[in-house]
Amino acid sequence: MKRLFLLFNLLVIVTIGFAQSTSCNCCTDNHQAFDFWEGTWEVSKPDGSEAGTNVIDKIQDGCILRENWTSASAGYTGTSYNFYNAQKNQWEQIWVDNQGGSLHLKGNRVGNQMILESDELKNQQGQLYKNRVTWTLNEDGSVRQLWEYLQGEKVVGVAFDGLYKKKVQE
Repeated sequence: MKRLFLLFNLLVIVTIGFAQSTSCNCCTDNHQAFDFWEGTWEVSKPDGSEAGTNVIDKIQDGCILRENWTSASAGYTGTSYNFYNAQKNQWEQIWVDNQGGSLHLKGNRVGNQMILESDELKNQQGQLYKNRVTWTLNEDGSVRQLWEYLQGEKVVGVAFDGLYKKKVQE
């Protein structure tokens, strides 16, 4: 009887351990709010010309969306890591490119849009500004990415406006 009791306890411990190891820490709605951006994309400018290609995939057990951008302009590439920060209840993006540039954005999804902003920065003229990048999921499955410069809440410029369409697999 004592052996049966020990065997039962061992079975319970193994079952609990297995259940914990197969749980998904990043399977909440908040963690999946930016999944609409996942995929292999051809990106075009508003005039229809090619802007580049972008591959967004999930890594680290689905906890991070990794972006790998290649511009149509030769030589420009970048990578971002996008993740839901549960402690701060917000999405964050860390962008780094091959020109030495970096950007840290924060925000959340609102309806069919992911809206992320930087902290205030100073431009070359000493004026304060913020970056705001908005990804809009369109009804046809395409995604528009609009990167604006703001002074206060006023849009003072557009850094990038691209339409993402899923790349046709050959």
